[in-house]
Order: sequence, then structure tokens, then C-alpha cells
Amino acid sequence: MHIHILGVCGTFMGGLAILARSLGIKVTGSDANVYPPMSDQLAAAGIEVMQGYLEEHLQPAPDLVVMGNAMTRGNAAVEYVLNQGLPYVSGPQWLAENVLRGRWVMAVSGTHGKTTTSSMLAWILEYAGMQPGFLIGGVPENFGCSARLGETPFFVIEADEYDTAFFDKRSKFVHYLPRTLVINNMEFDHADIFADLGAIQRQFHHLVRTVPSEGLVICPHNNNAINQTLAMGCWTPIQRFAATDAEWTAKLLTEDGSAFVVAHKGEQAQIHWGLLGQHNVDNALAAIAAAHHVGVTVQHAAEALSAFVGVKRRLELRGEVAGIRVYDDFAHHPTAIATTIAGLKAHSPEVKITAIFEPRSNTMKMGVHQETLAGAFAQADQVILYQDAQLGWSLSAIQKQLGEKAQIFDSVEAIVEHVATHSQQGDCLLIMSNGGFAGIHEKVLHRLEQK
Repeated sequence: MHIHILGVCGTFMGGLAILARSLGIKVTGSDANVYPPMSDQLAAAGIEVMQGYLEEHLQPAPDLVVMGNAMTRGNAAVEYVLNQGLPYVSGPQWLAENVLRGRWVMAVSGTHGKTTTSSMLAWILEYAGMQPGFLIGGVPENFGCSARLGETPFFVIEADEYDTAFFDKRSKFVHYLPRTLVINNMEFDHADIFADLGAIQRQFHHLVRTVPSEGLVICPHNNNAINQTLAMGCWTPIQRFAATDAEWTAKLLTEDGSAFVVAHKGEQAQIHWGLLGQHNVDNALAAIAAAHHVGVTVQHAAEALSAFVGVKRRLELRGEVAGIRVYDDFAHHPTAIATTIAGLKAHSPEVKITAIFEPRSNTMKMGVHQETLAGAFAQADQVILYQDAQLGWSLSAIQKQLGEKAQIFDSVEAIVEHVATHSQQGDCLLIMSNGGFAGIHEKVLHRLEQK
């Protein structure tokens, strides 16, 4: 069996490629954007990745072509597949039919925190000796890979609401049929495919409809959008998490969220870990509740999370030069930006935080978050905004709202030179983008070393 994956370097499709290879299938792939960490993982798995989308990549014809959701009509490889009548399928459908069928699927969904919560849940199960399979849209540091088949029926999957493929406009997660479902939160995002929050809620309700009555839905106590979605109809028990007044609660022992007590029906346990922020405490509650559903005790889950390292590109310390720390974070939505900065500020209130932001997501490029973006940087001491030529709207209004603490640059090189010149010992440089940002992290570290 030979499958060829179009869009193989996306986090989801790359993980799928690794799972297929683990099943003994010959896997090749094409992509226009090849960069770490996924390119490294694919190479290590022995998967040949071809640059671009050329017809010859599909010659001789594979047994099946798996389409990533970035593929569109007009793409040369897509048109070749259709014209030649080659068999093809979406990534989520292939996963459902070849990996998830017959397994206890534990799906983590929501606008924010999916990758981190999925990683926590997989690690809790691993720590408990349950050897789960998983497919996560990032690289959990405790595993060093984003996907594996696992040795038991349990499979943890990051359940993305983005659409499935150009020929299947349902959200990807509709294919997964989870028995345990986490809905972390729900906000408007992905404006390129959803008209409004209501459209997102309808897709989430499709997901809720697939959870069996003997399963479990886990969600926050007071999220109106989630409550409205569940009110459309839910046939599954619900457990909620919150600071108080819920089945699962957490009491902070430190303001930055690096230590807290989790409680559930008389069971209590403390967690001391390296993660920061209330959002990560909430992620932990969701992961612990999900693990509890398959038999992991609160105490054992707390022990696991105390040994949880984190996820690449989620407030990941990329390096430190002369006392200047450079962090990488995937935040690209105003809520995620604000919570990431708040967690870092609570941990080090005396430290100067310079937030360096690339508005790169499709929703950002459309200007959907213009009204709330400036407020997301409230706790940053300095803000650097990257005005990419492809952005399509000016960041000047955001800069004006932020005042003197914000500056706009139109080149990565100018940003690197500026922060290297103006940063001092003890400062934090927080780089936020959902892409590679032209390798800015290593460029900043290299320039700091030169200085």
C-alpha cells in the first residue's frame, strides 16, 4: 500500500503520515512549506517529502491520495488527481477509518488550548502506564513527537474545528466519534470559513451529537457560547470545571499558576509545574477530568502534570543570551495573546516584556480582530508589530491605541536589530506567531550573541 499526502507538512497531516508509516504503509508527501519541527519528524520517520505540488510527484500513481485541507481547486496536484481519476480521501476520514475505528477516542476541542490540553492528557495516560495513541497539533516535550499509534484502545486527538477538505466542508472533528470530549472554550475564529460564532456553534453541536450517552462531555462552567451549543441538545453526561462551583475546581497557590490544588468530589491533589497562567490551570483541569473518565485518579494525574514539561512553541524558551530570554509562542488570537502575556507577567512582574507579534493567521489577515487586538497587549511593556506586505490592512490604528510603547516594522531584519540594540539584562522577548516568522528566534539570539 502506498499513500501520497498532499500538504504533508501541516501539523495534522504530518502526524497522520507518521501514523500511516507506523502501520507499515509506504508514505510519500508533497508540500509548499517545509520547515521544522514537522520536517524533522517526517525525515526521522523515513517519509520522503517533495517540494511543491507537481504532477510527477504522483507518477507512478499511488494507491491513495490523502488531501490536506489546505489543498484547493486549481492546485496542480489536485487537478491531476481529479483528471486522472486517482482515488482520494480527506485526512480526517482516512484517520477515522484506519486508526480511530474501534478505539476509545478522547477528543480535545475548543478555540484555545487544544494542543496543550491534548498533550497533558496524553502524558497523564502515559504516566499511568496506559500507553495511549495520540495525534496532536504540536510536539509535546514529554514525547518528542506529535503522533503515535499507542499500545492500548485509548487515543487522544486534538479535535480541530477547521474544515475537512475542499470537498468536505464539515469540521474535521465530526469524523472522530469521541467517547470522551473536552470543549475547552469557544470564540469566533477562522473567519475565512465561518461567517459568525453561530456557524462555529453548529459544527460543535454536530460533534456533540456524535458522543455516546455512556460517554462524557467536559467543559468550563460559565462559557455562554458552549452553554448555548449544549442547549441545542446533548445526550451525554456533562462535567464542568472552574475556579469554584463546579465538579472540577482549582485553587491557585501562586498568582502565576505555577502551583495549585485541584479538587473533585472530596479528592484533592497539588500540582507544582513549569507552566504559567490561569489558562494552563484550566487546561489541566480539563485534562485531569478526561483522564479520570478512563480511570486515572486525581492524585496520579497531579503527579503526572508535575512532571509535564510542556509543548514546543507554547511559551517555549528558545534561548537566553546575556540575561535576555527569548520565548516562542503560537498565540495568534487576542485571547491567547492576552493570557500568554498575563501568565508571563504574573510569574515575573518586575521583568520588562517585549511582545513581538506577526499577524499571520487567515483571520488576522482579514482584519477580523482589529477592535480587540490592541487590548490583548495591555500587560506588555513594549510591543513590536510586524507589518507584512501581505497583511492587507494597516497596523497603524493598533499602534495608535497602544501609544508610545508600540512600534511597527516592515522587515524581520529591522525587528532583530531593534530588539538586539534596545534589550537589556533581565528582559523577556516574547515572539508570537502561528508560523515560522522567517526564523526570527534564531536571528535574534544570534544578534544578541554578537552584541
